[in-house]
Amino acid sequence: MAKTIVVKQIGSPIRRPAKQRQTLIGLGLNKMHKTRELEDTPAIRGMVAKIPHLVEIIEERD
Repeated sequence: MAKTIVVKQIGSPIRRPAKQRQTLIGLGLNKMHKTRELEDTPAIRGMVAKIPHLVEIIEERD
């Protein structure tokens, strides 16, 4: 089974650049305090690293 991470949106995309809003949508997040369980890949980690002020990693699962 692949490793996964749980990502939670903690910031609003209002008044943010379009690229940051698109990154949130790409992660499957669009509302405050929504969480998603995503596969732990370098692409996902890179997306999270681009918007650390809008999302946080809640937990990492094996």
